[in-house]
Amino acid sequence: MVCYGVVHVILAALTAQVVLGDSGERTDQKGAVAEVAKSSFGPVLLWVLAIGLFAFALWQVTMAISGYTWDTEKRKRIYHRVGSVGRAITAVAIGVAAVNYATGSSQSSSTQQSQEWTARLLSVPFGQVLVGVVALVIIGLGAVVVRKGVKRSFEKDLDMSRLPAGSRKWVERLGRIGWIGKGLAYALIGVLVGLAAINADPSQSGGLDKALHTLAAQPYGVFVLALIALGFLGFGVYCFAAAKAHKG
Repeated sequence: MVCYGVVHVILAALTAQVVLGDSGERTDQKGAVAEVAKSSFGPVLLWVLAIGLFAFALWQVTMAISGYTWDTEKRKRIYHRVGSVGRAITAVAIGVAAVNYATGSSQSSSTQQSQEWTARLLSVPFGQVLVGVVALVIIGLGAVVVRKGVKRSFEKDLDMSRLPAGSRKWVERLGRIGWIGKGLAYALIGVLVGLAAINADPSQSGGLDKALHTLAAQPYGVFVLALIALGFLGFGVYCFAAAKAHKG
């Protein structure tokens, strides 16, 4: 959980650079890993990060199979377990990127990968419809994540008694900011994929990197970017607290 948090803190810093007008960095999870690679102890830190992320993924798989028993509603328990599967996949993807950077392998950005997959889908029968469905799913996921932050339902996953009394309010606030910020970022990706579906143009699709840079070019986009950067930072700090207080 700590390694997952570290990735989001670095991602917050990269997003902040875009807010300040520096568009040269990749603002996605792989870009965050690339920043680690630039440090003096890059290879060692990358291996530590990779091992931590793989361990996090394994824990999330365990939670997906038998976790969240404290939630008595079956529907919500299923929702939590599906979320754990998504986090496991994300952690493995970032962990693999860390290993590739550590061994000197090249990495494609989230935008390149998104455009490649969009092009493949558009090339099949009813491809535009399929891409449109994917866009709606991503936007829906973003809405669910934002809702989790707004309603503070993430607090049900934590045992606040394990945290120092003075830090609990901050964990609640940062958790809310973090979940809402992540949800907005997902929704932006979904909008780009939707535009690619409408125009049958895979180049309009993109991952987190393109979503944030596209937003930066819009009127008042820099203010929304600042909120997302704050969200990533809040989520990263929330992960540090969750490493100590998460149930299960």
